[in-house]
Amino acid sequence: MEQFILFLISLVANLFSAFAGGGAGLLQLPVLIFLGLPFGVALATHKIASVALGVGATLRHLREGGLQRRFVVFILATGIPGVLLGASVILQVPGRYAEIALGVLTLGLGVYSVAKGGMGLVEAPRNRQGRGLWLGGLGLFAIGVLNGSLTSGTGLFVTLWLVRWFGADYRQAVAYTLVLVGMFWNGSGAIALGILGDVRWDWLPALLLGSLLGGYAGAHLAILKGNVWIKRTFEVVTLLVGLKLIAG
Repeated sequence: MEQFILFLISLVANLFSAFAGGGAGLLQLPVLIFLGLPFGVALATHKIASVALGVGATLRHLREGGLQRRFVVFILATGIPGVLLGASVILQVPGRYAEIALGVLTLGLGVYSVAKGGMGLVEAPRNRQGRGLWLGGLGLFAIGVLNGSLTSGTGLFVTLWLVRWFGADYRQAVAYTLVLVGMFWNGSGAIALGILGDVRWDWLPALLLGSLLGGYAGAHLAILKGNVWIKRTFEVVTLLVGLKLIAG
């Protein structure tokens, strides 16, 4: 029964995450803590399981194509160092204070997206060279630090950053987030946390299976439904994640 609950929670959390471009930790991380894992163990276990979300989403998005190789390398090169930095310091930081701060920021993402009604519905590339590109990379590094330390909702930050700063539409931004953040950023954080902290290994099979299937199904829905549905789902998930993090 415990394994079934873990699988079900992981499936639902990662399905919505793959559709909205982040937020799997809204359900998965709190459930692991509720089931008795200390914060550090729950975080490391969730981070490893979330890699399967990226694998599942990648399998679906690669069939569609559309990812630009130069931009892929840039997102990885600027984000992964931040992830490793965040993962190396989070085990020394009181988790509750960081969760509240992250909750306020995440809530702000949802409100901002709602206020900008037409944002992200049509691709309008910008800031892809020179000073704008490097400032965008600095933003990705900062989000990477959050991703390595607190996984609840940080993929949503990447999705909105790609939309707002680089002019991607929501569908394209979600694809980049799930493939690069889901698999590579989370993979880097998982390795770091696995080395530095403890992992509940016997819970991982159910979590990995749920993440893999949920990631594939959510990515499939995102491709079918398009930008308007993704934008609305993104807004709902960011508001829920923010409120959940603040409430504890």
